[in-house]
Parts: sequence; structure tokens; C-alpha cells
Amino acid sequence: MTAADTPAAATPGTVDEYVAGFPDDVRPVLEQVRDALRRALPGAEEKIRYGMPALMFADRYGIHFAGWKKHVGLYPVGELEPDLEVEVAPHRAKKDTLQFFYRDDVPYELIERVARSLAQRHTG
Repeated sequence: MTAADTPAAATPGTVDEYVAGFPDDVRPVLEQVRDALRRALPGAEEKIRYGMPALMFADRYGIHFAGWKKHVGLYPVGELEPDLEVEVAPHRAKKDTLQFFYRDDVPYELIERVARSLAQRHTG
């Protein structure tokens, strides 16, 4: 389920509004993904881009997350350094997409490391 599928389907103006638009069973997962990204990117600007939450690590670059019916996705996640790429391989859905299914234990620490790696690529 996306926020657009919830009863008050107005486009959210903030990340808080986006997360609040999800059912009780999904909302905690999205909050924990957001917390993992915040730990990885302290002080990053949060905004809604392309209809989903983003944490920015440079003027043009950021990492987005979105809730769906069965999973939470991270975008864009290009190819990572080899060791990290091996770890994310089971979650790779497309070239630049990672999917974490709600039915599984979501690896928040891995999400944090992915965000740190991407931020270093775009800011360092």
C-alpha cells in the first residue's frame, strides 16, 4: 500500500505526513528506515521529492524511500563497493532499487551503511 492508496490521498507536504499516511503495521517500518537514514546522514535535509521522502546529501543527490503494499524501497542505489554489493544483492530489485519486504526482518543497519556509502560518493 502506498500513501496514495490510503483514505486521505492528498500529496504529503512533509516526511511526517507521508509516514503518517500508512497503516499501523507499516508505519513503524518506515519510521525505522527514516531513523536509519538520519543516523547515516546527520543533518541531512529531509524533503518530499517525486512524491516520496528523500534525505539529501548534496544539492542534487539524495536517497529516497517509499512504502508499498509489501515492501519499502530505497532509490536510487547504484552499484556499491563489492563487499556491500554482495550484502544488498538479495534486496536488489532493479539496477538502482533495493526492496525490503515487511514480512522479513528489515536490515536497518545495512540501510544505514548503504546511505553512508552513497553520501560519500556524492559529497566526498
